[in-house]
Amino acid sequence: MRDRLNLTLPVEMIEQIRDLSERKSISRSAIVEAAVASFLSPDNADRREAAFARRMDRLSRQVQRIERDLGVTAETVALFVRFWLTITPPLPSDAHAAAQAKGRERYEGFIETLGVRLQKGQSFLREIPDDVAGDVPE
Repeated sequence: MRDRLNLTLPVEMIEQIRDLSERKSISRSAIVEAAVASFLSPDNADRREAAFARRMDRLSRQVQRIERDLGVTAETVALFVRFWLTITPPLPSDAHAAAQAKGRERYEGFIETLGVRLQKGQSFLREIPDDVAGDVPE
């Protein structure tokens, strides 16, 4: 069923509708009907807004993972430093040079191992499950 609607439009717009009607060989009513249907249906702005919302949700999840990883990293380093400082006895003054040489050797080994792991795409954080159980057996 169709109903008649009388409307007034600016002269320039009526000329554009008439030109398009002649070029496409379709009626002016069909052009106006398509324009109104497009206006009433979800348009590009709504689709763009939905795409932005999905992207923002994805970015929020990524930021949450980064925050979690940063927290795990900070806790790991803090725990290691506390443990190391607690169990490491002070060195006698005559052993400082040997300890520094051994420290440099260990540090170079550490950097080499870290480089190999990063090149392979291995990550300590990936080895830790997302949900760490509170009652993990020791």
